[in-house]
Amino acid sequence: MSGRLVRRVLQEREASPQDPAEDALVVVQEEEEEEEAGSPTRVAARNPFDLLDDDDDEPEEDKEDEVHTDQTASYTEQKQYVKKKPNGAVPETNKKSKKKKKKGKAEPPASAKSRDEKSLDSILEDLAIEKRPMQKSVHQNDRATGKEIETIEMTAGTSSVLAIDPKHLKAENEMRRIFGSKVVDSLENQRNMPGTSRQVRGVRRAGLNPRRTLLVSPPGFWPAWDKSMSMDLVETKGSLNYFRYVYDPSVSHVQELFEAAKSANDLNAIAAILAKYPYHPDSLLTFADLFKYSGEHQSSADAVEKCLFALECAWHPLFNPLQGNYQLKYSHDLNKPFFTALFCHMKNLDRRGCHRSALEACKFLLSLDSDDPKGALFCIDYFALRSQQYKWLEQFAEEYQCDNSLWLFPNFSFSLAIARFYLERDAEDVSDHADKSTAVDLMKQALMLHPLVLSKIVDKAPLKDSSWTQILKNAFFGSAKPGSPSLEHVINIYVERHYIMWRFPELQNLLKEAALLVIESLKHDSREAQDWACVMKEAFSSEKNEYSHLLVSDFSDTTPSLPPEELRPFMVGPGMAHDMPPVEQEAGPERIHAPLEVAGHNALRVFLESLLPWVNYGDNRHGGNGQHDDD
Repeated sequence: MSGRLVRRVLQEREASPQDPAEDALVVVQEEEEEEEAGSPTRVAARNPFDLLDDDDDEPEEDKEDEVHTDQTASYTEQKQYVKKKPNGAVPETNKKSKKKKKKGKAEPPASAKSRDEKSLDSILEDLAIEKRPMQKSVHQNDRATGKEIETIEMTAGTSSVLAIDPKHLKAENEMRRIFGSKVVDSLENQRNMPGTSRQVRGVRRAGLNPRRTLLVSPPGFWPAWDKSMSMDLVETKGSLNYFRYVYDPSVSHVQELFEAAKSANDLNAIAAILAKYPYHPDSLLTFADLFKYSGEHQSSADAVEKCLFALECAWHPLFNPLQGNYQLKYSHDLNKPFFTALFCHMKNLDRRGCHRSALEACKFLLSLDSDDPKGALFCIDYFALRSQQYKWLEQFAEEYQCDNSLWLFPNFSFSLAIARFYLERDAEDVSDHADKSTAVDLMKQALMLHPLVLSKIVDKAPLKDSSWTQILKNAFFGSAKPGSPSLEHVINIYVERHYIMWRFPELQNLLKEAALLVIESLKHDSREAQDWACVMKEAFSSEKNEYSHLLVSDFSDTTPSLPPEELRPFMVGPGMAHDMPPVEQEAGPERIHAPLEVAGHNALRVFLESLLPWVNYGDNRHGGNGQHDDD
């Protein structure tokens, strides 16, 4: 029985008490009528928003009088029908009238809808809930003025070329788009299996990291964040907020312990720090490098993600990557681990094939500090091309503010030509690019600016077509010089980062066509090459390498590995290295054994044992006379 019927029966009993048997018959009759009306009509008969307005629009006394009158009349009619038909049958006319009434209630009038909307708006105003999700919340003790709210709305609505898309920031989302949700979920389940993940006394440590982060998704077996770091607001200049990381005073001594262990090359001491403070950024990055040079790339990526998770948990409430009004200067020492971890994370995303996620991470890295200390500007175009964001790349080259024009850098001069090539190929209407330079013209301009790039690409890619040998014999390409140390370093970074793009046959044809046009145009006017050389000399006028802090190896896909004997001294204390046995004497299948004696052994057994790589019988000669033992 519904609550409405119970209330009606109770009110009728208070008004005019009747026989309980008759009340039961009335209740049964009403329930049968409701069942015949059907559940869909019952759901649509009541607008849930009417509950918000019924109490406000009509006085309580009027409502009670109306309800009481209706209930008394209905009860009198039902009583008469019950007396006439004791079997409880209900006439057909009553059924139809009941259905019509319920159908009429399913569609409230326009006035009721307007009241619902007004009441909902008033409730939202009382609860101080903003309708715009990007709008900043204002505390009740310091309300924002109308001008401030208008400024906030304009800031939230503006778009920037470095705006980060959170749905493309995580690698799991891109992996799901590439391989499907089932494959990614199965890999995550294998990663979080009880047999492979860490357990605490037989119980999985799930739910220790309930917070949702932008950069990484923490597994359940990671320890809870220790809150050892936080972020402070240093100052505000204009619309930019400047932040920096700080250690909690209770753990400020940990950094001193790390610096002492680092100066002594003692990895055991660093491991002891991580055992007690599992989210120490510098220690995690140290072991990430160790795993990387040892060839354990997944362990290295896990250490980097763990570092990013800890640093993201320490963000200031005003530090929002989705707004873009922040600066995290690299000059503060405690800010440097975040730059290093984000750069390594970007490379790991590229290694996994998540180029769109790597592009979002690169945009985030570039927006952290306008000085670009990690050289994100020299690889952002590569990730844009690999993720097929050609229009965005052209927009970025036009809107991004830099000391020099971006098209003067080797990576942008060639990448813009490649982007235009793919846009022209995929364009449905040729007139869309009628007012812009063609891809061939842009590639020709790039070769005139940086002729040294051609020979480096041919060697690095490599391009094995015989026509390239004839092209490189030309004086313009064969005798090309960088002109300045800065330009030479930037060209080396570009070739190391982008050489894989030139393995596509369509881009090789584009490059070849542009190179032949350059040679042909220089035959008619040789002064054009001098003009472009003057432009580059003006753009890169410094006599010293301005980009010496950027290592070419940091932009490479290949990771050099160190042999175990070179990593081994770092795994022990500085005074214990000379006491350890050499690598050859350690246990393992590679160790060198003394030659075994053949005499007295079965010949078949000796033959079979000699096939094993760790068994050495030696030559076993008699006195050096060249004759073997008969056995």
